[in-house]
Amino acid sequence: MYDFRPDPSLEPAERYRQLCDAADALTQGESDGVANMANVAALVWEFLPDLNWAGFYRMVETGTGAELVLGPFVGRPACIRIPLGRGVCGAAAASGETQLVEDVHAFPGHIACDAASRSEVVVPVKRNGEVVAVIDLDSPLPARFTEDDAAGIEALAEILASRI
Repeated sequence: MYDFRPDPSLEPAERYRQLCDAADALTQGESDGVANMANVAALVWEFLPDLNWAGFYRMVETGTGAELVLGPFVGRPACIRIPLGRGVCGAAAASGETQLVEDVHAFPGHIACDAASRSEVVVPVKRNGEVVAVIDLDSPLPARFTEDDAAGIEALAEILASRI
């Protein structure tokens, strides 16, 4: 049995260090990307307070080009497909840059999968310079995510790049 619950009083840098260590331990040597995304979504849910959604969207090639397709997550049911450049996830995938959004209602083209979401951070996962997925975290609190959160999830994305 795994028990990765952190001390709630941890400073953000230490919380993210422990999250990354746990994700590294769980995914190291496992070749199934879906299993790794599922375990990491559950870890993020355990480690980070004030979330209402935590998970992945995978980059998938279709007959008309690439799009994001829902991957493993924790939270309410979500949008299944997101075009590149659309919403916060699509912007992160298209630009290859982290999106840190204090108020999702002010974000142009925001896709509201859960009306309770107020803020969001989306980090691209890149392999060989190409976006292969995004890590998406939503919160019902406005301005829930900080630069520390963005940096912590970026570190997590680096660990996962070759494991999903």
